[in-house]
Amino acid sequence: MVSTQNQGRMTRQVQRSLRQSFSCYGVGLHSGEETTARVLPAEPGRGRYFVRTDLPGAPEIPARIESVRETMLSTELVNGDARIRTVEHLLASLTGMGIDNARIEVDGAEIPLLDGSARSWTSAIAQAGIVEQTEEKSAIVISEPVFVRHGDAFVAALPSSELRFSYGIDFDLSAIGNQWHSWKFDPETFATEIAPARTFGLAHQIEQLRANGLIKGGSLENALVCSSEGWINPPLRFSNEPARHKLLDLIGDLSLLGTLPTAHFLAYKASHELHTQLVRQLSEILPAHF
Repeated sequence: MVSTQNQGRMTRQVQRSLRQSFSCYGVGLHSGEETTARVLPAEPGRGRYFVRTDLPGAPEIPARIESVRETMLSTELVNGDARIRTVEHLLASLTGMGIDNARIEVDGAEIPLLDGSARSWTSAIAQAGIVEQTEEKSAIVISEPVFVRHGDAFVAALPSSELRFSYGIDFDLSAIGNQWHSWKFDPETFATEIAPARTFGLAHQIEQLRANGLIKGGSLENALVCSSEGWINPPLRFSNEPARHKLLDLIGDLSLLGTLPTAHFLAYKASHELHTQLVRQLSEILPAHF
C-alpha cells in the first residue's frame, strides 16, 4: 500500500459543466427496457450524479465508487433501494469531454445503450455546449504505481507526465485476437478516436447470458458480435474497435473517482470488477478531488 502523503502532488484546475441540457432515448442492454436519460448542468462541486425520476422522491445516486454494487458485464450504482445500471458509456463521455458536474435524470433502472458506443452521447454533449465554472478542482499527479490483478489480467495507475490510457485484450477468436490501443487524454480526439467504439460480444455466449437474464436488449444494431467464423455484423469502425471499447469502459469506471489523477492507466484483459477495484484503492490513498 502506498501512503497518502507520498502518493500525489496537487494543483488546481477549473471545473466544467454543460451549457444546456439534452436527452437521449433508447433500450437498456441488459433489461431490454426503454428509458430516457436527460443530462443537465450542475453546480460546481456536485460532480456527476444520477436521479431516478420514476421513483418516489426522485432519489439521487452519486457517480462515485461508494455507490458501486454490481460489475457483471456493466457497472451498476445504488443508493438505498434506487439503482442505475450500465452507466459506463455515459460517464466516459462526460469525463472524456471534460464535464465535471452533471445531473443525469433517468426514468428507469438502466442507461440507454443507443448504438453500443458513446458517439451519440459525445455528439449531444458537444451540441449542448461546455462552460467553465468559477470554482476550481484539485488536480492530482500519481507519484507511485498502484495496481490490481487477477491471474494474468491487471489494471494499473502508473506515474506519468500526462494522462494516458492503454488497454490490451486477448481472445481465442481469430477475428479479435490480441490487440491494443493507447490514447492520450484529449476531449477533441475522444469524440473521434474512442467514443465511436461499440460494445462487443461472443456469439457462443449469447444464449447462456440471456438465460441468466442478461443482454435482453442486445442486438446486431447495438453491439458487434463475433463468432469462430468472424464478425457477424461488420464492418468495424476501427481495426481494433474492441480494444478501444474496453478503453472507453475503463474511462467510465475510473470516472467514479470524481476527477482523474494524472497517470498512465494501463489495463490488460481486465473487467469492470478490476477497474472498480483499482478505483477503490486509489480513493483510499488520494485526497478528495473537490
